[in-house]
Amino acid sequence: MNDVLRNLMEAIAHVLLPWLALVERVPLIAIGVEVLLVWAGVYLLHRIGTRVLTRMSAPFPFSRRIVAYSNGAGRMVVFLLLLQVVLRNNLNALATMPLLLHVSALLLITAITWLAVRVVRAVADTIVERNPATDPDNLEARRVQTQTKVLSRSVMVMIVLIGSGMALSTLPMMRQLGTSLLASAGVAGLVIGFAAKPVLSNLLAGMQLAITQPIRLDDVVIVQNEWGWIEEITGTYVVVRIWDQRRMIVPLQWFIENPFQNWTRSSSELLGTVEFWADFSLPVDDIRAAALRFCEAAPEWDRRLCLVQVIDANDKAMRLRVLVSAVDAGRCWDLRCRIREQLLGYISERYPHALPRLLMTSSQAPAGSGDRGIGG
Repeated sequence: MNDVLRNLMEAIAHVLLPWLALVERVPLIAIGVEVLLVWAGVYLLHRIGTRVLTRMSAPFPFSRRIVAYSNGAGRMVVFLLLLQVVLRNNLNALATMPLLLHVSALLLITAITWLAVRVVRAVADTIVERNPATDPDNLEARRVQTQTKVLSRSVMVMIVLIGSGMALSTLPMMRQLGTSLLASAGVAGLVIGFAAKPVLSNLLAGMQLAITQPIRLDDVVIVQNEWGWIEEITGTYVVVRIWDQRRMIVPLQWFIENPFQNWTRSSSELLGTVEFWADFSLPVDDIRAAALRFCEAAPEWDRRLCLVQVIDANDKAMRLRVLVSAVDAGRCWDLRCRIREQLLGYISERYPHALPRLLMTSSQAPAGSGDRGIGG
């Protein structure tokens, strides 16, 4: 048995020794072999470590999502860090080694930026998932979602800007350009300030919206006489979903500088009105009782308020207002339409004489009616 093992080792050595000698004579091959070994080790460690971390983080939502989101970016960061070690250990082996080190450093900065962005995204998505806005009374959930999405996007923009600045600072040409700009800081500062004003103003407006929250996701708003919902808040603009399925794109800065209506600022519950004119002979108490019956039968009514009042009168008729309540804007609109239709039908059936009528004399009859008038 020992002879068999000895012969096997001698055969392997006979095959490998020429290759090892070649590797020692050619530095590029040696570095390539080291890089391949590092990649294989990182790959194996990554496979094992990912499984272990996935099992360990399963009970914890934030850790679980961070592990899932930073999977590829983390592997790339570890590999590029070890690659830096390999290249620095062979600093004098190749004439192009400084260039390779520089390229690997740029890749490392990019990978770290990618990893940081993925971690922020993982935390933001976990917070949004743990605060669903599917409940009717979702004010707190929408507040958390709005703050999380706007602030996470602002943080990701800052991470990308910092990473880009670090990458550019490694380039000698960019450092010289920076020195030249600093030498002429007066003019250059004004030019850069005017050029960056839209970006910076929207970025600051986004952070201000996230903190003060004049609007939140799914808020019901009226913007420039258009009624709709806040569908999306990005780093530069807000998407308003109009009731007829159009989309209005509004810059973030507009919501800071202009007035608008927010129907769900403090609560999703709303009051809706139904108004109509009727004759003085219409019994208001009967209409009040009928409106209450209609509200109690309506699935949209939240049982908070159903009130009928005479709010105006002139020499010909009186003006009635029905005030009803619902849990959100959509149900409030449907409830208003339902009550309006049922009340008009009820009055037409029970008190047809109380509805406003437009009477025409024979002199106002349409052309071709002759002397017969309306009833002729």
